[in-house]
Amino acid sequence: MNRRLKQALLRVTLPKPMAARHSEYSMVFSMDDEPSKPSRRLLDVALETIAAAKELRLDALCARIPESVHINLWPGEQYRLLAALVQVMRPALVVEVGTGGGSSALSMLHTLPRDGKVVTFDVVPWQRLSRSECALDDADFQNGRLTQHTDDVSHPEGFAKHRALFERANLFVLDAAKDGRMEARLLDLLRRCSFHAAPVFVFDDIRFWNMLAIWRTLPWPKLDLTSFGHWTGTGLAEWTPAATSVTLMGT
Repeated sequence: MNRRLKQALLRVTLPKPMAARHSEYSMVFSMDDEPSKPSRRLLDVALETIAAAKELRLDALCARIPESVHINLWPGEQYRLLAALVQVMRPALVVEVGTGGGSSALSMLHTLPRDGKVVTFDVVPWQRLSRSECALDDADFQNGRLTQHTDDVSHPEGFAKHRALFERANLFVLDAAKDGRMEARLLDLLRRCSFHAAPVFVFDDIRFWNMLAIWRTLPWPKLDLTSFGHWTGTGLAEWTPAATSVTLMGT
């Protein structure tokens, strides 16, 4: 509701300069005073991922989803980029926060190593979604490579239940509430983790109004990949212990 109210106020004060199927209000910021810069690792991973996404197709996933032209759309959507990122990084464990209809999880499963796992979290079980909203089915969970939990991991109780899992993760995909508060709470909890190895984080929708401060004030090495990912904003970041004491806006 808060996001909708902000969007409505912006529409009154700032008329759209042109028409499009879907539009969102955002803002651009200077880079010389950006709180953090990309690391060499992020630049290397990003370049390899972009190259891999050019050649990658998700036709099998498209066949499962009605009106699924957006799945193979790249740049503009994130699905091929996510699949390519998994192909490049070869993570043993991917944690996704925000299952939604499952398209992102299934995209990553497409290139996940045979012994890898995707664990996805949402407060709404995928079974409650209609067939038109969800690409998942029971068979996707039978071999144990994909698991869904319905705990709210932005709250201490839910987070503590899965902390050991988070600390083993190689890749996180954060695509949840986008209200500017849930993400801040979750990142505050994640900063207390003792990760086995420095994980990479994908932030979806970083150009949304409510996500601008979260992304801008994130102190970790980071790189805006919007031009090669989701038109609403795709950010790549690398956890670093040196920045764990910095407070995000919204916390």
